Amino acid sequence: MQLETDVLVCGAGCAGLSAALASARNGANTLLVERAGFSGGIITCVGLPFFDGIARKSDKKVLVRGIPLELLWRMGVCEMGADTIYKHNPTIKNIEQFKLLADELIETEPRLEVLYHSFAVETNMEGDRIGEVLVATKEGLVPIKAKTVIDCTGDADIAQRTGTPIQKSEELLPMTMHFRIGNVERGGDLRTPCQNALLKAQEAGDLGLFYGPGLSFMFADDEVYIHAIRVLGDASQVRSLTQAEIQGRKDAWTMYDYWKREVPAFKDAYYISSGPYMGIRETCRIEGVTNLTEEDVRGERLRDDAVATGCWYMDIHPQKTTLGSANEGEGFQPDFYDIPYGSLLPKKVSNLLVAGRCHGADRMAASSSRVSVTCMAMGQAAGTAAALATDEGKGVQELEGTQVRAILEAQHAGPYREG
Repeated sequence: MQLETDVLVCGAGCAGLSAALASARNGANTLLVERAGFSGGIITCVGLPFFDGIARKSDKKVLVRGIPLELLWRMGVCEMGADTIYKHNPTIKNIEQFKLLADELIETEPRLEVLYHSFAVETNMEGDRIGEVLVATKEGLVPIKAKTVIDCTGDADIAQRTGTPIQKSEELLPMTMHFRIGNVERGGDLRTPCQNALLKAQEAGDLGLFYGPGLSFMFADDEVYIHAIRVLGDASQVRSLTQAEIQGRKDAWTMYDYWKREVPAFKDAYYISSGPYMGIRETCRIEGVTNLTEEDVRGERLRDDAVATGCWYMDIHPQKTTLGSANEGEGFQPDFYDIPYGSLLPKKVSNLLVAGRCHGADRMAASSSRVSVTCMAMGQAAGTAAALATDEGKGVQELEGTQVRAILEAQHAGPYREG
């Protein structure tokens, strides 16, 4: 089997789903490949229901429109085209419903096809362009030819295979296994006794690092959703990622076990599920034609060639236990800033775009731009650029960010401006 398409999107997470929808809606035949059996990335693979980065923290003003806002509207969280929202990082109420929504949106786009259980593993280069991407499927290794490839793998997997320059911090942000516990008695202060139980587990040598813990009655009145696991490792290396998954599951069960024994509200609780995948915050990023920098975020820099808006704080998780908060100290909270088109463009590859947490950014800037809605916005920009390149018969490196921005703005998306 050999496949051919205008645009190939690798990874159907927050960035990839948006990229594929944008590409197809702008007229390009688009193929989306995803290692899981469903789309959604951190929302569905990890179980994190937050739409981080859609609104300004100070006044809940919606700053990111387009596909991210459409997804929230279709999930019943807000009105269509909402100007403000109840919380700067709103949540969806049902992860399984989000899987169904993603499938529906994909299946109703006539120019879009998805292949689940398919892992993009290698590229064959033809000069400065990707000639084909090799995808491991249930039917074997399948070569896919595309005019433009969009890397939304989160780890810059495809970009790395091309030999384009990659950056990786010496110290990586920890990983987190999210999990859920049912039949928990609601009322009173849960965080303090839960925290004390985790400290007891840590002192006994049964638990490594943790943060918070963050406990939310988010999906049901008697069900707790937890983000507290803190595992160190490099998720771009298979042995390290494997060990992190094993450790994350073990730590989640340890937390549940200690709470059930030590915290009265958990006396009759039962463990629902974790994952199914570990949540990954940081691995590899491209060296972009333009790189988003810490100074850009702190200075709330605006650009003519911007294609997306970021507004999340500099969210650095330290490599140690932190009580009460996920962070050590307060991270800088920008009003909003621009993400340039050049940060989606790797060097030396003429038909590749990168969207999501592996775009071109330094470590501090990426700690803000890595969140779900910002990745969706970058994905929509990348998909729009890929479709424009197809329509004009150009490489994505030949396009100007202002061209991509103009299309996004005409579709009520793109970078935010006051007024």
